[in-house]
Amino acid sequence: MKYTIVMTGASRGIGRVAAEQILRRSPDAHLLVVARASSGAQLAAELATGGHTVSHVPADLGSLESVRQAAAEIRDRLDRGDLPPLRGFVGNAGIQYTDALTEGPDGLESTFTVNVLANHVFVRTLQDRFAVPARIVITVSDTHFGDFKHNMGMVPGPVWKSPDVLARTGAFPKPHTTAAGRTAYSTSKLAAIYLVHEYARRLPAGIDAIAYNPGFVPGTGLARNADPVSRFAMRRIMPMMTLTPFATSRNAAGRYLADVVLSTTAAPTGSYVDRARTARSSDESYDPRRESELWEAAERTTARPLKS
Repeated sequence: MKYTIVMTGASRGIGRVAAEQILRRSPDAHLLVVARASSGAQLAAELATGGHTVSHVPADLGSLESVRQAAAEIRDRLDRGDLPPLRGFVGNAGIQYTDALTEGPDGLESTFTVNVLANHVFVRTLQDRFAVPARIVITVSDTHFGDFKHNMGMVPGPVWKSPDVLARTGAFPKPHTTAAGRTAYSTSKLAAIYLVHEYARRLPAGIDAIAYNPGFVPGTGLARNADPVSRFAMRRIMPMMTLTPFATSRNAAGRYLADVVLSTTAAPTGSYVDRARTARSSDESYDPRRESELWEAAERTTARPLKS
C-alpha cells in the first residue's frame, strides 16, 4: 500500500543518499521532498528516475512563514487525497553559520530556526494527519555532548539558555566569531533532542519520534556557510578521516538514516540512534524541565508571524 514520507535536506550529503535508499528499498513510498523552489523540481525529477514516486513542495526553511505555507500545502494535499497516507517525516536539513548573528526574515537566529523551529512547524501541522504506525526522525549531532571524545574539540559544546534567548541573534559571547556560530549549532542539536523527547511524550500512540545521530560526516554541505579555510578542510582534508573510526562516510550515514526511517533499526519512541544502534545521548540531554520550557517557547514562536 502506498504511503507518504515527507523529507527535508534530501538534496545533498547524507540526505540524498538516504532518499535514494528509501526509494530503492521501499517501492510503495511516495517521497515528498521539501526544498527551495529553485531546486525542488529538479531534485524530485532526479530522485524519480527509475520509476520512483517523488514530488516536492517549495520552502525556505530559514523562514517560518515559508515553512508554515509548505506544511499547510502538504496537509491540504493529504486531505484532498492527492497524496497517500502519511507515515513519515524526516527532518534532516541542518545549517551551521560562521557567527551567531545571522538573522532570518522572522527576526530569529537562523541556526535555531532551521535546526529546531522548522521541524516543529512540520510536526505540529501534520501530527493529526499521520497514519499509524508512523515515524518522525530528526537528524541531530553528537556535538551536543560537548566533549573531545565525540567531536575532537572541533565544535564547542552547547551552552543552554532560555529558548527565547537562543531563538534570537547574539545569544553567545563574542557572537561575531566562528566559535559562537558553532556553539549555536551544538546548542540547536541539543534542543532538537529535547523536542524529540517531548514529541515522544505528547504525540498519539503509534507515532514514534526518533533522534538520529550520523556521527562526524566529512564532505557534506553542512559547512557551506563556513569560511574558505574551513570549507576547504571539510571538502578536501576531512574526508580522509572516514578511513578511521573517528568519522562516518556519507554513504554509510545515509544508509543508517534510511534504516531508521524505514524501521529497519528498531528504536522505541524517544530514542537516540547513534548510526546503527540505539544509545544514550548526553546526560544533559535528559532534562524534563528544559524540554517542557522549549516546547512552550516553540509553540509560542511558531504559532504566528513575528514580523508584520
